[in-house]
Amino acid sequence: MFRRSFPARLALAGFLLAGTAAGLRAQAVNVDQDHLALYGYDAVAYQTDQAAVKGAPEYTAVYEGNTYRFASAAHREAFRIDPAKYVPAYGGYCAYGVANGHKVKVDPEAFRVVEGKLYLNYDKGVQKKWLADIPGNIAKAEKNWAGLKDKPRD
Repeated sequence: MFRRSFPARLALAGFLLAGTAAGLRAQAVNVDQDHLALYGYDAVAYQTDQAAVKGAPEYTAVYEGNTYRFASAAHREAFRIDPAKYVPAYGGYCAYGVANGHKVKVDPEAFRVVEGKLYLNYDKGVQKKWLADIPGNIAKAEKNWAGLKDKPRD
């Protein structure tokens, strides 16, 4: 059997723990296969244009390790100044899903901005359910998010 010295085992354990922590952190934000938050949609446009607008590869910003795209340099700058204002609730996972104890993907075009915060839904059908009781669903999601944040997506 291969034996490692104590310092080598300690270094390996630290490496494995760091990798696990990075994986968990990555789960807190819904990213696509290209590691883009909001599936490459412009986080600022949801609030300024009240529309789901695809971002462009030349206008990106990184916030908390996640890459966001924007439709313009002005939107990118607005995001850089105050990213917390524009990032979606619940890491960009479905707000109705989080309210019901699940982390699920979203359709970036099924959204609603409520009191300055972006909420996304799985699709337009699920969004209708979420819209039926926005305050109640937000209250439930707020309670559930801490326990779901670092869990894998459903």
